[in-house]
Parts: sequence; C-alpha cells; structure tokens
Amino acid sequence: MPTSPPPRTASRTREVVAATIGTFFEWYDLLIYGTFAVVISHQFFPASNPTVGLFLTLLTFASAYLVRPLGAVLIGQYADRSGRKKALVLSAGLMLIGTLITGILPNYESIGVAAPALLVAARLLQGFSAGGEFGSANTYLAEQNPRRRAFFASLQFSTTGLAIVVAATFGFVLNSVLAPEAMNAWGWRVPFLFGLLIGPVALYIRQGIAESPDFEAGPATAHPLRDALRHDKLRMLVGAGVVCAGNVASYVNIYMPTYAITQLHLPPTAAFAGSIAGGLVSTIFPMVAGILADRFGNVIVMSCSIIVGIVIAYPLFLLLHAYPTVGTLALIQAVIGLVFYSFYYAPVGTVLTQLFPASRRTIGSSISYVASQTFFGGITPVVVLTMIDVTGNPMSPGIYLSVMGCVGLFSLLVSRRMGVR
Repeated sequence: MPTSPPPRTASRTREVVAATIGTFFEWYDLLIYGTFAVVISHQFFPASNPTVGLFLTLLTFASAYLVRPLGAVLIGQYADRSGRKKALVLSAGLMLIGTLITGILPNYESIGVAAPALLVAARLLQGFSAGGEFGSANTYLAEQNPRRRAFFASLQFSTTGLAIVVAATFGFVLNSVLAPEAMNAWGWRVPFLFGLLIGPVALYIRQGIAESPDFEAGPATAHPLRDALRHDKLRMLVGAGVVCAGNVASYVNIYMPTYAITQLHLPPTAAFAGSIAGGLVSTIFPMVAGILADRFGNVIVMSCSIIVGIVIAYPLFLLLHAYPTVGTLALIQAVIGLVFYSFYYAPVGTVLTQLFPASRRTIGSSISYVASQTFFGGITPVVVLTMIDVTGNPMSPGIYLSVMGCVGLFSLLVSRRMGVR
C-alpha cells in the first residue's frame, strides 16, 4: 500500500466545505423526502387505504437504493481513475437535477400516473448520484491528513446531522404556520426548492478545490473495479457489515417523524421536534468521536458504542411507548444519534479507508457503503413498517436495531484482524 504523503500545511477550509456541502445536499434531500412522506403519499400515491399510500411512498424512497450500487461502481471508478475532485463535481450535478424534478413535479391529480413515474425517475437519478457521493467525499476528506483521518472523515457525518436539523426544522416550522390544506397544496415543496439554492453553490465550490494528496501521490490504477473484485472481495463484505448498524440507525431516525405520527399519534410538530434533538446531537458529537478514534483507535471507540446500543435499543422503544410525549421522543432520538450514529457510525469512514489501498480506495469504500445501504439502509422504513404490521409490535424498530448492531460488532472485530485500528 503506498505511503501517504505528508499533510498539507495550507488551510483546508475550502476542501472540507467542498466535500461536506455535497453531503449536506444529498442527505438534506433524502431527509426532506422522509420527513414529508405522509404528505407526499397523498400527492403522488392516492389510495383508499392510507397505509397503502404510505407504503408506496416509502417504496419510492427505497427505489433510489436500487441504483446506488451502479453509482458507486461508476462514480467510484471515476474517482480512483480520474480524481476525487471530478467525481465530487459529477455527483453534485446529478443530485441537483433530481431535486429540481421533485420540487416542481405536478401531483397525481394533475398528470395522473406520470406523476409517480417521474417521481421514481427523480429518486433513481438521486440514488445514482448518492451512490458515488459517499465514497468520493469520504476518501477526499480522509486523505487530507493521515494523522487525523477519523476527525476529517467524521465531518461528513456531522454535516449529515446538520442536514437532519435543517430538514426537521423545515418540517416543524411549516407544520406550525401552515394549515393542512396549504401544506398539501404547496407547503411541502418549499424545502425542496430551498435545496435548489444549495446545489449550484456546491458545484461552484467543488470546481475550485485541489485534488487530494493521496491521489496526487499516485499512481492511479486503470482498472480499479477489476482490481477491487480481484483482491478486496472479503474486505468489501466486511466493510458493508461494519456500515450496516450505523446506516440502519440513521434511517430509523429518518423514519421517526412518520413513526411518531402513525404509531404514537403525536402531532407533526412534536415529531419534528424529536428529529431536531437527534440532529443536533448528530451534528456535534461525530467530531468528538473522530477525535477519540484518532487517539484511541476506531475499533475501541466503535465497539464500546455498539455494545451499549445493542443493549439499550429495545428498552428505548419500550420507554417511548410507556411515555409517548414530545420530551421522550426527543430523548430517544438524541440517544440513538449519540450511541449509534455519533460514536459508532461517524468513525466508519476512516475504517473503510484503512481497508483499501489508495489506488482503489474510493471504489472499495463506495461498494461497501452502498451494498449496506441497498440491503439494509434504504429499506429500513419499509422493513420496520412491515414488522410492525405483521407482528403488531410497535417496538419492532428496537429489535431491528439490536440485530443489526450484532452484525456490525462482528464485522468490526473481523476488520481489526485485517489491520484496521
């Protein structure tokens, strides 16, 4: 594996902003869709049974994950072959197009079946973009300083937490000031249109950044995918296992506003208040986890966190149903954000960079991350809704979190035997 070049002495502010603003844009759009899933179901999937409409909306949310592997492969290869910077520009541009389509798309009443069809097309385009976004941004950040990989990689996860806060704040404010009729007519489009202001800024900033030090040190491989499949199959599988617990927890938190409304029968403003609490925790504490991981090692920090998460996941939902209040909801989402997201998930980025050499680091990280997202992450709301419907147990999200936590812990211990610290 090539030795990393010495860290740059110049300010990395522009590089950090360039990598993280695209991540914010990606997650903000995904979160807005999840946050307004109930309203969107009325607009694009009218059905006599509200559960069916919501189920179709969540399936559309999950459809983006069908093409994430393709985006991970194509954009990941592009990043390893042509540079991290070019891949970051490409993914931001594609995400912008998908957000534009979603924000201006007429509803089912106006154009019939074309509305859900175009909505699915927009989600697929965004899924393709997001498939390459994580690997490119994570690799770019982690390669800025080999002695502070975990901290720099954690910034991407803090940015995601900030996206949670902004998306949930939109949900809280709009549901507070708009009547349900206005929300259904046009209010749900406002946050999507706000996202269109972010996309051009992300493109502009990314076009002016320098390439990452590790990529410049080279040499780049001409066939990163072929080489990764030849040498790194087990490492990609282990990487996907490490990622799964964190991304399942992330999507449980994304689903919580819908869960609070449909299962706890809380008003929308209360549901979004919980997401704001979880988002604030997920904005601040990933950086703390990154600092600790650089000092004590990723495996130690993540193992301690996920063991706690496995133990407390189900009791958290028992507590929530015993006391279904705004305060309890905010507490539960904050704890999930702290344990599963900040101290387990945030160091995942640097674990993935340690699993693969620089010449195929983006493609390996992208496939690991997106494979986990495809099979575990994006379908989490659908899985949880199905578990609740089949078992009649509204605490099912806690069971799912604990099971995925066990998978993550086992994979993390295997990664340690592969040289991850």
